[in-house]
Amino acid sequence: MRVIVGLGNPGKRYEGTRHNVGFEVIEQLAGHHGVALKEKKFKALFGRGYVHGEAVMLVCPQTFMNRSGESVGPLVGFYKLGVESVVVVHDDLDLPLGAVKVKSGGGHGGHNGLRDLVSKLGSADFHRIRVGIGRPQGSMATSDWVLSRWAVSQREQLQRIRERASEAIEHLLLQGPLEAMNHFNGMEPVET
Repeated sequence: MRVIVGLGNPGKRYEGTRHNVGFEVIEQLAGHHGVALKEKKFKALFGRGYVHGEAVMLVCPQTFMNRSGESVGPLVGFYKLGVESVVVVHDDLDLPLGAVKVKSGGGHGGHNGLRDLVSKLGSADFHRIRVGIGRPQGSMATSDWVLSRWAVSQREQLQRIRERASEAIEHLLLQGPLEAMNHFNGMEPVET
């Protein structure tokens, strides 16, 4: 079984923010594959099903972003899964808006959700789907940027970004991480 985790913050206050793009990708993938996200356990909202024949658990932790490991760590431990079974979808300031990249292992890059996952899983060797949100323009604080909502003019682009990230997950499951990296990491960002 693969555990596909979208990072975000729970609650209406954070819906539609850049930091919650991980949740949005999980919801997109769940809808496309008929997986109902209605189970509540491990401080998470999740659903079980299949993506192209691969058994998956699609997970949206209901802790805040900075404590994502409090949800994912116990879940992975309960099912006795290795960290290599985990795929994490998250926003990435260091990628331009619209970029979707696949990565296996590595550091947290200052992302507090990843930092907590690495701490609670005891390893950074999980797979990542990095969704570029770009950096704020001018003097806007990074924390304000990630918690700001997408502009109305970006909705169509955001839909295509979510689709590409979902395709990257599917590709990783079907073809493996190396092939997914080769396929997606050279693509130009999704344009407006």
